[in-house]
Amino acid sequence: MTEIKVIVEKHPDGYVAYPLGCKGIVVGQGDTYDEALADVKSAIRFHVESFGSDVLNTDTPVLEAFVAETRIAV
Repeated sequence: MTEIKVIVEKHPDGYVAYPLGCKGIVVGQGDTYDEALADVKSAIRFHVESFGSDVLNTDTPVLEAFVAETRIAV
């Protein structure tokens, strides 16, 4: 079992989820939080099956993730 940190974003038309610290692009989506999380878990499994378990081995693992807001002039 490998523990993976996943970001789940809520958008007007549903949810999008993606793992942190994974080599390559992996995304899941769904109408609910749980659907998006289940979809990204399936996508991660497929990614590992396709490219090998090395996609989960990064040089610097994500220890924590934070959400922050800032303002910029445009």
